[in-house]
Order: sequence, then C-alpha cells, then structure tokens
Amino acid sequence: MVEFLRRMLPKRFRKEQVIVPVVRLSGVISSGGGPLRQSLNLAGVSPALEKAFDMKTAPAVAIIVNSPGGSPVQSRMIYNRIRDLAAEKNKKVLVFVEDVAASGGYMIALAGDEIIADSTSIVGSIGVVSGGFGFPDLLKKIGIERRVYTAGENKVILDPFQPEKEKDIEYLKSLQLEIHKVFIDMVLERRTGKLSADETVFSGLFWTGNRGLELGLIDGLGDMRQELRKRFGDKVKPTLVTTPRSLFGRKAPGISLGGMDGIGVGLASGLAEAAEDKALWSRYGL
Repeated sequence: MVEFLRRMLPKRFRKEQVIVPVVRLSGVISSGGGPLRQSLNLAGVSPALEKAFDMKTAPAVAIIVNSPGGSPVQSRMIYNRIRDLAAEKNKKVLVFVEDVAASGGYMIALAGDEIIADSTSIVGSIGVVSGGFGFPDLLKKIGIERRVYTAGENKVILDPFQPEKEKDIEYLKSLQLEIHKVFIDMVLERRTGKLSADETVFSGLFWTGNRGLELGLIDGLGDMRQELRKRFGDKVKPTLVTTPRSLFGRKAPGISLGGMDGIGVGLASGLAEAAEDKALWSRYGL
C-alpha cells in the first residue's frame, strides 16, 4: 500500500528510494516443530518469499540465511521455490550469510545468484548426517521386554531398542550417499566456474567466510546494508518482509495442539527438539 501511494504522487514530490525486499530465513530446517522450536520450512517461508518477489520495482531480492541445516527435503523445497520465483519474476537473488549457512542452510544459500558472507561466518558442511540413540541395554537393566510384530523383514530397521545390525547401517549409508550426490550436483550446477579444485569441498567440512571465498563457496565478503548501498546507491532502502499473522497473532500457516494434554505433550516434545537444535548450532560453535 505504501509503495502504491508513493507511485501516485507527482514525480517531483517523490523521494527516489530504491526498495529492496529482505527475507530472513533463520533456524533449524524442519517440516514442523513444537512450541520451543524455531523451524524453517517451505510452508512457513512461502508467503514472505512470494510477497518479496511480487515487489515489481525492486531490482533484486535479498535473502538472509542463518541456519545450521536440518531436513534435506525442506532445504531443497525452499531452494526450488526461490529459484522458481526468481525466474518467474525475473529478479536477481542476493543471499547474505549471518552466523552460519551450513549443510541444508548452505543448500538454501545456493539459490542466490550471489552469496555474500561475513569473514567470520561459517559456510559449507556439504554432507549428510543421521543421528540417534540406542537403548537395548537400558531395557534389560530396568526389566522391560521389547515386543514388535511386523509384516516385512525390514520394517523395524534401525530400531533404537534393538542392537545395531551391520546390514541396517549399510542400507542407511547407501541412502546418505544418494542424498549427498544430489547435494553435490546442486553445488556443481550453481557454482560452475567458481569452485576450487580442493577435494575437501564435498567432504562435509565447514569453513569461515574467508576460506569459503577462496574455495569458491561464496562470491564475496561484506555486510548487507553496505553491499546494497554499493550496488543501488545511498538511497537504497532494505525492507524486511515477514510472514503475515492471523487475527490472534499466530504466524500463518501454523499448527496448534488442543487441550491441556496436548500442551503437556507439546512441551515435552519441544524440550527434546530444543536440545537437538542446540546440538546442531553447537557443532558450529554457536
């Protein structure tokens, strides 16, 4: 509405500002989460992305990425949505890395036509990881018997309450290799002619922005506001675009748990998710 009213004014009364929409993508990438988790997923970010790319007079869309990774599916879906909108609206995409764009966070960053980070940002971690816990000895110790009935010999593959099986681990690793190849292919496509020949690029290691620039994982070092001024002039106005909220203040779309039982389950689940998220951020010293 503000932009519409500004265009209605006679040109001599307008302040010739250059509006650049900014979308902030921050958090662990997950399809959903409890009350203590700041999840990053396609359903949550689509409204803001569409609103940003709909700004017709904007010369580019700036996207801030701050994520240690998470779901490869949601990462690819967000990446694809950004690229589809960029092609549809004919907009250049500038990605700015805050603390970290690693693993799935870096996958999202690949959607940028250019990736710019701080010299102390963390980038990379082009790999795949799966984690969990095993409790077979604990069950024996406290006298609990695990009973599972299945149709299909592999239905309980990687069950945390049973001892690990070598064939289960091999199968999981085969899936990881497939996902890793998809990730590698995305990097090769988006960073064509920019990547160094260093063989550690795809090893799962992560680096500072300085080293990431040397390896060709990013295009430059800098601060978003300074970079936008350099490109579009001193009158550039970065404008944060957020997800619309409902009448009751919730971000839309959203999921709520009904009743007191739901609240208890949600909080218990949320504590576990918060611990997982903390472990992901801590991997990069954050």
